[in-house]
Amino acid sequence: MKKNTLALSVALLAAGTVFAQGNDTLAKIKASGSIAQGVREASGALAYTLGNGIYTGFHYDVCTNIIRDVQKQLGLPHLDTRYVPVTSANRIPLVKNETVDIECGSTSNTQARQKEVAFANTLYVEEVRMAVKADSGIGSLADLAGKTVVTTTGTTALQAVRQNKRAKHLDFREVSGKDHSDSFLLLETGRADAFVLDSQVLAGSIAMARNPKDFKIVGAPLSVEPIAIMIRKDDPAFKKAVDDSIARQVKDGTVARLYDKWFMQPIPPSNTSLNLPASAATKAAWASLNDKPAEAYKAD
Repeated sequence: MKKNTLALSVALLAAGTVFAQGNDTLAKIKASGSIAQGVREASGALAYTLGNGIYTGFHYDVCTNIIRDVQKQLGLPHLDTRYVPVTSANRIPLVKNETVDIECGSTSNTQARQKEVAFANTLYVEEVRMAVKADSGIGSLADLAGKTVVTTTGTTALQAVRQNKRAKHLDFREVSGKDHSDSFLLLETGRADAFVLDSQVLAGSIAMARNPKDFKIVGAPLSVEPIAIMIRKDDPAFKKAVDDSIARQVKDGTVARLYDKWFMQPIPPSNTSLNLPASAATKAAWASLNDKPAEAYKAD
């Protein structure tokens, strides 16, 4: 009985220590010698997979540099990175429950999401637009009447579609893909007439299509949103470590070089260039680093 009581006391003490520690990601990383990085499988040039557990992309590279800086800060001779594939639907819960320490995908920073998680300073400001087949005759929202529009489950693009649908009084059908590749497949196979999402995700999907020339991005932006690396809420020490690394990468030119690598140069696996120059809003974010939500931005 005494042995069981002692074991229970030790367990409770350990649990209490973890609870008291709260959101101390740096302490968790130092104690475990590892960090869990949330990665996306099809988020355009920001983050995607080449298969066989190989991940890459703009935010992936930025996060790799952040993790190296965190390793130096903690004085660790080695730091293992565990890759955790996430989707639009599960990324926030996985960050909140500590399955993922730093999510390096294509997440929009919004006021609603800031109530659940925190965001690093923004390095990419996105325009939500629509991809269509090149011969579809669709060039703007007005052309969607009677059509089928696909967005990805759990993304803010669906809100943009609905808001514009109400504003334009258009009658079109909405469908959702479970992830970005599934959404593009619906467009590619003719089950959807337009795919609405972040323009760089659309451009990346088109670049990796069997016949990229069969698709194009059209229409005015439906919304303008900051895309940022996501971390746990109420963890100021880890947020500072992440933001300090981002500031360093902006200052020494790393961010500009990575942007050119992923958005202006041919990228794998198709070796096709997205040809998406950094927007004025993205450059402004680099010049004045901040974690403002989407509500602070307005589409032109």
